[in-house]
Amino acid sequence: MSDSVSDCSTPRTALSEAEVEALVRGICFKTGPPRTLGVEVEWLVHELRRPQLPVTPERLEAAYAALRTLPLRSALTVEPGGQLELSSAPAGSLMECIGSVSADLDAVRAVLREDGLGLVGLGQDPWHSPRRFLHEPRYDALEQCLDLTGPAGRAMMCTSASVQVCLDAGHEEPGPLGHGRRWWLANQLGPVLVAAFANSPLAEQGPTGWRSTRQVLWMEIGAGRAGAPPLDADPRQAWARHVLDAPVMCVRRDSGPWYVPEDGLTFREWVRTGVPRPPTREDLDYHLTTLFPPVRPRGHLELRMIDAQPGDDGWIVPLAVTAALFDDPEATERAYRAVKPLAERALSQPAPNNPLWADAARHGLADPELREVALVCFSAALDALPRLGASQEVLDAVSAYVDRYVLQGRCPADDLLDQLRGTDLLAHGTSYGKDLRT
Repeated sequence: MSDSVSDCSTPRTALSEAEVEALVRGICFKTGPPRTLGVEVEWLVHELRRPQLPVTPERLEAAYAALRTLPLRSALTVEPGGQLELSSAPAGSLMECIGSVSADLDAVRAVLREDGLGLVGLGQDPWHSPRRFLHEPRYDALEQCLDLTGPAGRAMMCTSASVQVCLDAGHEEPGPLGHGRRWWLANQLGPVLVAAFANSPLAEQGPTGWRSTRQVLWMEIGAGRAGAPPLDADPRQAWARHVLDAPVMCVRRDSGPWYVPEDGLTFREWVRTGVPRPPTREDLDYHLTTLFPPVRPRGHLELRMIDAQPGDDGWIVPLAVTAALFDDPEATERAYRAVKPLAERALSQPAPNNPLWADAARHGLADPELREVALVCFSAALDALPRLGASQEVLDAVSAYVDRYVLQGRCPADDLLDQLRGTDLLAHGTSYGKDLRT
């Protein structure tokens, strides 16, 4: 959500359709050996003692002003509903990424604690209705645009949080680390990650019927804004076509409210008609930030389907597992073979608007086939993590997650549902999310 955009007051030169396609193909898949890794961790911010109480905008603003004075290595941004996000710098190794973000989170928590506030790792706020904290032209336009398809957009903007893992696009040539294979694997592995890390079964103080309500929000927003292109074509070609045929969220203006088309105007139609004005390179750059597929190509691959995780350091488990499955060739091959049979359940429909993704969001690892595939993938990740230099603490955390959730056909959402029913046997946020940085 916190994408940077260029100033709409810069000089404009109109684009042709061919120029748009060439630019997208060049921007979004920058290939080379997978060498860097990143993570974006979003958090709900609540009262430390009574998280069900809302935090006033004034307190949030004061806390965020204090946080902006910290010398962080990660980029600190605020989401429309007041959620906090830390985005790591590209790291040369898994442990470098974990170390830098963990240190930044320690500093952030210390400042928030002074004001009685804390970070909560949940994919969806279980207590509060959507309430916008940021009032800026981008978010005014986004809200107006998403309201056209129903209430899911406001909930996504204001009450959801995630762990987003960022991976290099991969080699140009074929093979386990080739960009074509990594693109396919990211999209097909997506529902396994949704199911394994589902952590948002509640909204407005009650169960929603889904393990990952956050994922359902993206499905309800619609395929044009939050869907992926088909996987049966070259990734660059498919993404360029998708970008051109996706609806325009808004036309930015130098002053006043931005124009939000209500007729489904696509970027291709905007280029062809030049109405209300011809689109420019700056408009294309902005348009790319308004598309939210589960896997978003931004030069690198941004995996967006993982719910925020419980515990101070619960985010490290999905980061470690995902990094292992994509950057270790042996683990990549094992994951590729494991997820291939799942493709049939997608019915050739792009993610996330297909039965496979819906089953993952509804059932989590209670789905037998998703559980079986998750077991293979987590086992492959555990074997690969030492080769990636993971510490023993990280290995122990992933192993504990397998024992507590994957082997049992459970996910963190099941803990929350057990708590609601008064049948919880273990405290929420147990040892798998603790002290994993060394």
